[in-house]
Amino acid sequence: MRIQDVIRRPLLTEKSTVERETHNVIAFEVHRDANKIEVERAVVAQFKRQVAEVRIVNVHGKVRRQGRYSGRRPDWKKAYVRLAPGEKSIELFEGF
Repeated sequence: MRIQDVIRRPLLTEKSTVERETHNVIAFEVHRDANKIEVERAVVAQFKRQVAEVRIVNVHGKVRRQGRYSGRRPDWKKAYVRLAPGEKSIELFEGF
C-alpha cells in the first residue's frame, strides 16, 4: 500500500474537535488494512509532524433501510493520532 493511500480524510466531529483543542489529538479515516506504524509514517510524511501515539478503532457499518429493503453501510477504520509535545496543530484544521 502506498503511503498516500493510508489517510483517507480528516474527521471533523464534535468529539474530534474537542480532542484536537485539549489533547492535541487529530482524527482521520484511514484505509481498512492500515496499521499503527503505517498511519504514523503517513502523518510524518504528509504533514511533517512528529507523532507521540496512534490509536486505531474499527467502526462497523450501520444497517439502513429503504422501505422494505435493508442494506448495510461498509465497515471503516478510524485513527486517533496524538502529536508529540511541542508540535503545532496541522493547518488543515485551522480554517474550520
